Amino acid sequence: MKESQISTGKHIDGKEIFALTLKNTKGSVVKIYNYGGIISEFTVINAKGESQDIVLGFDDLDGYLTEEYLAAYPYLGAVVGRFANRIKDGRYEIDGKAYQMDKSLHGGIKGFDRKVWDILPTIDPSVTLQYVSPAGEEGFPGNLTVQLTYKLSDDNELILDYRAFTDAPTPVNLTHHTYFNLDPDKGSVAGNIHRIPASNYLKQDADYVPTGELVPVAGTMHDFLAPRAIGANWNEDEGYDQSFVLDKPYGEFGMASETFDARSGLLLSVYTTEPIAHFYTAKHLRVNGGKGGRNYGPADALCVETQHAPNSVNLRDFPDTILRPGQEYHQTTVFQVTVRK
Repeated sequence: MKESQISTGKHIDGKEIFALTLKNTKGSVVKIYNYGGIISEFTVINAKGESQDIVLGFDDLDGYLTEEYLAAYPYLGAVVGRFANRIKDGRYEIDGKAYQMDKSLHGGIKGFDRKVWDILPTIDPSVTLQYVSPAGEEGFPGNLTVQLTYKLSDDNELILDYRAFTDAPTPVNLTHHTYFNLDPDKGSVAGNIHRIPASNYLKQDADYVPTGELVPVAGTMHDFLAPRAIGANWNEDEGYDQSFVLDKPYGEFGMASETFDARSGLLLSVYTTEPIAHFYTAKHLRVNGGKGGRNYGPADALCVETQHAPNSVNLRDFPDTILRPGQEYHQTTVFQVTVRK
């Protein structure tokens, strides 16, 4: 595995933005920006022996910075935090003290996805980014230090290892918002064969906020216990934007999902220590001028966002998402790509 670091020549908030590249012996390439921790490329060799980039994004950094893109802002390939997904009405309590933050998705108006992260030195060929979020940023208490390490193994595993520390109690729920498309021609993901080892999903209100109620997947469009086409039972206009409760012991590293594309022969397997896999088929995706000038729309990609439950800071029967001084937040998620011929 090799790592390189090249300046983009761009600066935001006085910090330089770099493109960092990981390569392995199988010809796979991953490119990461320290702006937003964005994974802008994940190229692998498919069943036809062709190089294929399996993530959505732009050909260069400029695409992520245009006014048009930032206005729509689908979080292409970015880290999201301090708190992934939604918090009901932006309100929560810690030790009896109430907090009110902006109701924006994924950590606020300007979350971790729009920050320039520091690049830390590493011993092995990997990339470690660090962001120090000051107390009060986006309404969150406590200074929070987050470190995210990216590794690319020779088994085509893209390993994301997250750690965080705080000096005051604060909600923490991190994930990565990479959009995957395994089709060589980037067609709809509806025909992909998908599996999620989850017997229950989370009921959501009209604003897509979990209520705390678990719903069995049996007999519903959310039943992916056995592999099946994503579009087999869905409402095509809605697709999927749903949190699944994984069938594994809390904190144990295990499978979150499998997705197979017959045309490329690529199988994407996701493993995680997190209890939730939020499955999203890009209902709100509308991006012009992506890679190669391609426009992206609904069902042109899928996201598997490994995390704790959205709104879990307000759900007492769910695992705690308040990080306290002296504790370490730690999660690991692996995206592995293999070939079926």
